[in-house]
Amino acid sequence: ILASILSLIIYWLIRDRYRVRNLSGKYVFITDCDTGIGNSLAKWLDKRGFCVIAACAAEKGGQELQSCSSFSLKTVNLNLADSNSIARAVLFITEATAGKGLFGLVSNAEGTAPVAPTDWLRIEDFHSVMDVNLLGLIEITLKLLPLLKKAEGRVVSLINAKGLMAFVGGGYSLSKWGMEAFSDTLRIEMQHFGVEVSIVEHGFFKAGVVNSDIIEKYLFRRWNRLAPEIRSSYGEKYI
Repeated sequence: ILASILSLIIYWLIRDRYRVRNLSGKYVFITDCDTGIGNSLAKWLDKRGFCVIAACAAEKGGQELQSCSSFSLKTVNLNLADSNSIARAVLFITEATAGKGLFGLVSNAEGTAPVAPTDWLRIEDFHSVMDVNLLGLIEITLKLLPLLKKAEGRVVSLINAKGLMAFVGGGYSLSKWGMEAFSDTLRIEMQHFGVEVSIVEHGFFKAGVVNSDIIEKYLFRRWNRLAPEIRSSYGEKYI
């Protein structure tokens, strides 16, 4: 038993020391790089020497990222809720990689999720987050699989661990659990092509100031649109 434990420790130490060599010419595409972890990762990989293609929802986010990065970093506008925008981004990536394939896809998205009891929500409230955090990420992954297989690359799904706790209504937790299931399935299926799929369940990080006033505003907006019978079943004391 001790020998097995020691062998396992040695294996992990050797594995953790492994580094990807010859970074020049290796393309990595990252979604949701306007702010937060996607933005920080794009800058870090750019400094390491990767050819980074960063997707930003707003043109301003792309300009700010390019202003503090190397000339090799490229940005592309991407709305994960829009199939046409996804198609344009895939075409941009295909042309940028110039036949080399895609070494890495970092799947990352934090769509706005309404905070309210499930009974207060409408189906469009679920779509507002699921279309970005789940369906949009799945769609762009499917369209990039040929490039990933060509380079025998890897997919890294960044999933906020708070999404694995279903403590509030809406589509946020659903989207995160869905990405877990999608990534697990994809990992098994892509082994044949030499494509690796990993899930990184990251914790909380400071990406800006949380405005409780905005959260409260959304909550009261959904409270005010409730049918009278539903509102009376909860009562003013509940809100």
